Amino acid sequence: MSKRNVHIIGTGTIGEPLIGLFSAFRAAWNIDEVSFHKRTPLEDERAKVESMVRRGAKLVVDAERVADFEKLGHKVSQTADEALADATVVIDCTPVGNKLKPRYLEASGPKVFMAQGSEFGFGQQYARGINDAALDLSERFVQIVSCNTHNMCVMLKTLGERVEGPKAGSIGVDWARFICLRRATDISQATNFIPAPEVGKHDDPRFGTHHARDAWHVFKTLDQDLDLFSSAVKLPTQYMHVLQFSIALSEPTTKAALVERLASNPRVALTQKRSAALVFSFGRDHGFYGRILNETVIPPSCIHLSEDGRVATGFCFTPQDGNSLLSSMACALWYLDGEDPRVRLQDTLQPYMFSEI
Repeated sequence: MSKRNVHIIGTGTIGEPLIGLFSAFRAAWNIDEVSFHKRTPLEDERAKVESMVRRGAKLVVDAERVADFEKLGHKVSQTADEALADATVVIDCTPVGNKLKPRYLEASGPKVFMAQGSEFGFGQQYARGINDAALDLSERFVQIVSCNTHNMCVMLKTLGERVEGPKAGSIGVDWARFICLRRATDISQATNFIPAPEVGKHDDPRFGTHHARDAWHVFKTLDQDLDLFSSAVKLPTQYMHVLQFSIALSEPTTKAALVERLASNPRVALTQKRSAALVFSFGRDHGFYGRILNETVIPPSCIHLSEDGRVATGFCFTPQDGNSLLSSMACALWYLDGEDPRVRLQDTLQPYMFSEI
């Protein structure tokens, strides 16, 4: 029987909860080993590393750092090169996935390498529940798109997907405009906080920011060419991102029909809350590692529909990076099992996906 080893590189905002999730569901997902690579030995992160080891994950470090980690009392299981050689799935949670890609190209063992968020060009774009049908398991490199890109994609698909007629399955959206109201930092980060709102640049001549560009590429894998544009603003908060959307639908509808579409999507959580603090608090108290794994959280009271029934405008919360975590786990199981991991995910992660918040 072939090995099923998951190796996670990085222990930050995305890496740490992924290590915990894969460790918690290792038996249910028939995973042989979960390992994680930490680059720098830090005394103030000793407790975090030991906690992950107690959960069953194996510590991996660079060969020249083994002695430094052992001085801190850590048990090192493998060197980085050994872990790459033994891995079946490699999830890079660092901001330098593209920089490390040449090294990954030399590793013949892993079935798939994943990079996160802004690592555009690393591989095929993937968002769980959006373009599973286009995921090519013969391609070894995958970019798990960012949490805000996930949010855009699920809103476009849920509100715009045609369900009947000759165009069934296509996205009936004439255009869409988004503003990403981004948290400045995660609560696990102690630097780079900002004292006031900071507006972002429009670096992409067609899409504005990378969020709309990546969303376009996700739908392009499904042969959909959408007119998308996004802007971004950083806010002095550590809670969660908020997405403001205006989506022009190809056919008129009603607000009640839009809310029904959202309510019927198990990856969407509805809420009466209009404060990011309250949504974040719910995730902290009821999520896994504090994460809500839904792709979006939306208050229906904030949806506005134009008089002609064509343009839907509103706000929705991006639940930290929970949607990116879900896609990372789903992608790993796709490559390990060779089939849709729907049952495995439902059996284990359903308690952390909510219909109402």
